Amino acid sequence: MRLDAPRISPLPDEALPPELWERMKTRPSADGMLNIFRTMAHDPLGMNAFLDWGGYILSKKNGLPARQREIVILRTGFLCKSGYEWNQHVRVGTNAGLTAAEIDAIKTGAGDPSWSAADAALIVATDELHANYFISDAAWAELGKHFNDKQKADLIFTAGQYTMVSMFLNSVGVQLETGKTVDPDLRA
Repeated sequence: MRLDAPRISPLPDEALPPELWERMKTRPSADGMLNIFRTMAHDPLGMNAFLDWGGYILSKKNGLPARQREIVILRTGFLCKSGYEWNQHVRVGTNAGLTAAEIDAIKTGAGDPSWSAADAALIVATDELHANYFISDAAWAELGKHFNDKQKADLIFTAGQYTMVSMFLNSVGVQLETGKTVDPDLRA
């Protein structure tokens, strides 16, 4: 977490736009209305565009299987030091089949010996996108051994989406929901 308090406060229930409540019926959360959405609701047009694109990234329309998608999201969140993003997607990644050991290995990176060649290729590509906004020829060739062109494009879309999400979360100071704790490795 970059900030200990929000720069833009999440809206209370009574101030949330009705369309947000309607859209969230399809995305129930045990935590109720998440702070990310309460904060984005200050800009309903931007929030709706975000939900449309994010809905694609998190859907079965994304060519990456959910487990691999979550590797990319968690690695991006970790590289961006986005404590909120990490916290949310540890749960999503676990539900998608990632083990606690794999989630911990995401912090180490592609060099962790537990990764398959395909998973390591995703992490290398995510690291290169984060560092250079570009996937090298060598990393692209390795991805090609495991993923088709749609999946490679969706990897880029996923890393880009969650870089943007992390920038928003970090910059406006979205705080974790009550009762959640920040992973100590994500304190900036």
